[in-house]
Amino acid sequence: MSILASLIPPRYRFNRNDLLLRAAAVIGAVLLGLAAIIFAKAGEWAQLAFVRIYAEHPLWAAMATPFVFVTVVGLTRRWFPAARGSGIPQVMAAGHNPNASADGPLISLRTAGAKFVGTLLMLLGGGAVGREGPTVQISAALMVAVHRWLRVPVNAGVIIAGGAAGVAAAFNTPLAGVAFAIEELAAAFEQKVAVLVMAAVMISGLVSLGLAGDYVYFGTMTRHLAIRDIAIMAPVMGILGGVAGGIFSRLLIAMSASKRLPFALARAHPAAWAFACGLVVAGVGLLSGGLSWGTGYETTRHLLGGGQAPLSFGPAKFIATLATALSGAPGGIFAPSLSVGAGLGQLASCLFSSEPSGALVLLGVAGYFTGVVRAPLTAVIIVMEMTADRAMILPLFITALIADWVSSKVCPPKLYHALSQQFR
Repeated sequence: MSILASLIPPRYRFNRNDLLLRAAAVIGAVLLGLAAIIFAKAGEWAQLAFVRIYAEHPLWAAMATPFVFVTVVGLTRRWFPAARGSGIPQVMAAGHNPNASADGPLISLRTAGAKFVGTLLMLLGGGAVGREGPTVQISAALMVAVHRWLRVPVNAGVIIAGGAAGVAAAFNTPLAGVAFAIEELAAAFEQKVAVLVMAAVMISGLVSLGLAGDYVYFGTMTRHLAIRDIAIMAPVMGILGGVAGGIFSRLLIAMSASKRLPFALARAHPAAWAFACGLVVAGVGLLSGGLSWGTGYETTRHLLGGGQAPLSFGPAKFIATLATALSGAPGGIFAPSLSVGAGLGQLASCLFSSEPSGALVLLGVAGYFTGVVRAPLTAVIIVMEMTADRAMILPLFITALIADWVSSKVCPPKLYHALSQQFR
């Protein structure tokens, strides 16, 4: 050791392994931030392409949907089984056995590539999928790959940090990324993981901010509710969101593990089941006038801004999202769940006609999202960051906490935790 190095206190010295560890975290966060931007742009293109096709040839577009479903599901099950579904359960399962998972398919670059392409094909075929769950799996795979390239050991913190940064980069919501890691991804792991999570989230967020600009996902909203209105509307939306979200989660969990005959038959005939799910999505798409296709982002943003949409939007989006998720195709449920919640809030506005509809829509988003994911802190933070609306924090918290409790009664297991069991 040199004389200069000896003058540095031991706690401030860096050895080669420390430097490689930090370099891997920084490089991984930068890469996954770039990947999230590319994925977002490609997803927008795929969805717009389907909308254009539907506008010109609605019947042909609807007829193509079930064939896209069966093709994507067939290829995924045959060649990339770890790429099916959301992607978040895979990351959670990988975190429980990081050494084996680093060399396995759950968070490999091969699986990440299949997830990327499969999700885009589903959007191109009109599937009601989001890119946020897939971004979590893709980001975790990139983070692990960088650590392996630099020969840095892969632990649970690396996987969790990559997944959390994926949430942050997908929605441009860094606080929600940290909250999701704490509530879901890292619930069973040591607290020191939070430092790595926050570093990865911060770097990926800076990359997204620098390249995509400082944007608010749904645009800036400002809503205010009186205390007496909060006391009524927040519990109502919490109950509605908890019941609807709990039903959605219960059906999805049953599809993955239930031994009851309908679910067992569906799992035994995946191609026929995927085709049937595609037919449901196509039929709902035609009946709703195209409102149920894709993520539902534009309609949700319109509703949050105080606009109106057909009252069928929420139910149609619920059915389309459920059918898409049950098919086993690659794709997330985050963004479609936000849309279902917005539709639920619009339906509830019929009961509270004197109140601003945008406020109820906002509570509906938080309530239903919490009912599905059972992560109330994440739900509140993600809604606030996506709308830049701090005035609604109290009713949002009330709604989310009630929705979490109600959903736990409808569906006791938490969705992602239950789904991760099949990947362990």
